[in-house]
Parts: sequence; structure tokens; C-alpha cells
Amino acid sequence: MLMAKYCFRLCKLFFLIFLLATGLQTRAQTISLLNAFAHNDYSHKHPLFDALNNGYNHVEADVYLWHGKLIVTHILPILHHKKELEQLYFQPLEACVNNESAETSAPAYPITLMIDIKSGADGTYRKLEELLDKYKSIISGYENGKFVQRKITVVISGHKPEKLLKAEGTRLAFIDADLMRARQDTLATNVYQMASCKYSKLIKWNGKGQFPEAQRQRLCAYVRMAHQYGEKVRLWKSPDNNSVWKELLSCGVDLINTDKLVKLKNFLLFNNKGDAPSANTAL
Repeated sequence: MLMAKYCFRLCKLFFLIFLLATGLQTRAQTISLLNAFAHNDYSHKHPLFDALNNGYNHVEADVYLWHGKLIVTHILPILHHKKELEQLYFQPLEACVNNESAETSAPAYPITLMIDIKSGADGTYRKLEELLDKYKSIISGYENGKFVQRKITVVISGHKPEKLLKAEGTRLAFIDADLMRARQDTLATNVYQMASCKYSKLIKWNGKGQFPEAQRQRLCAYVRMAHQYGEKVRLWKSPDNNSVWKELLSCGVDLINTDKLVKLKNFLLFNNKGDAPSANTAL
């Protein structure tokens, strides 16, 4: 009798261990919100992971070069000197790619990490290059005249080292173009991945009443132009409301910029936009 009870408990233990192991191996993949962009991602309680766990494939980090370190902050790097880019983003992303992260279920790839450079463009980029080279096995690149897609794609905005990048035959970073100047630079193949501008430069509508037709046509024209050159379109500082988001998507805007992760997620899922293919593919 005692032996039977012992065997039963042992079998039960093995069964629980099996279920746990199976669960770890078959973690469900997070839904992919292809139209969602996590603006100032580092400001959330759990940088990177709050975005990934809500299905975001595009995240942004503001970066300063400060005393030889790449610090993630919008202003005053001296107050945030412990928040280094590598520890906050590259190490966790590598862990995700290698299925070693306990912070998130398997995210959908590719993931775009936008690095908004707040300090000097060239000096910051040279330091960033060292970091990109360290993680080059997971980072998309421009190699031998071709774009090579990997799990993580790095796009630079803010103070952009455009001359340096255009001169490099091999690199691991791309540039967020100025949407307002998209037609003025048509020869920089495989330099630009995205095209962005401030919402108010194109649109004055706050989401109340009807979207003025002239503003709609203006936006659609710029979106078509960017798509012609293989660039995803993003408008930053757009109003965080459903009416604006709906019109942006209807005009072909690829990425909705927001700090309100859950609100945008719910909107995209409700409107059946989050799992639809993007308006254009990678370069």
C-alpha cells in the first residue's frame, strides 16, 4: 500500500515536470501589431518588454553619448547614467532571439529598434557602431550592395549621421528619413527604412469633426511618395485618439506613434488592423 502511494506521488511529480517543460518549449507567440510604434519606449515601467508583450514590433529609445557611454534618456544623461543602451535593449533583445528571456513570450520578428540620437550625430554613431558590431549576428545589415534581414533592425533618427552611413559599403544601421523631404533624395538606396515627420507639419486636424479633404489628400500624397521609395511612414506627436488613428491608417500610414500602448493595441485589434500585412516590405 505504501509502495503504491509512493509510486503514485512519483508519477504525479514526473507528470507536473513534463507539463512545465512542455509549456516552456511551446510558449505562445505574442500577437504582432505591425502598425504600432512605441514612442519613448524607455519611459514605460518595463522598457522593451511592455512593448513586446503588447505586440509591438517597433520601439524607440532616445540616446546620448555621455562620458563614452550610450545613455538612454530624453534629457540630462547625468541623471540617468545607469540606463545604458546595451543593458536596456541589446542584451534583452539577444536573450529574446536566443529564447533565453523570462520576461516575454516569443515576440514576432523582425523587431525595429529606433535609436533617436540626442547628442552629436557622428560621434554617437561611431560609438554605436561598436555596439552593433558586438551584436551583428542578430542585426539586419547592408552588405555587398544588398539588405540582409535579421531579427533586429536598427534605424537612426534625431541627429542623423547621414554622410557617414551613405559612405559605408557595409553597415548595421539605417536612417529614418524626413518625410517632408522624401522626394529630394531618391538615390540613397538602402539607407532609409522609414520616413517620419511631426504630425502638425502635415495635418492640423485634432480628430474632432470631419477630416478636411485637402489635408487628407496632402497626407496621402506624401505617403505614396515614401512608399515609392520603400519607406514606412510614421507621424510623431499625433493626437492619441481613435478618430485620428483611423484616418492615418486609411491614408496608408504604416506606423501609429504612441505612448499609450494598451489603448492603441485595443484599437488595432478591434479594427482588425494589427495583424494585417504592412503597406510595404523591408528594403
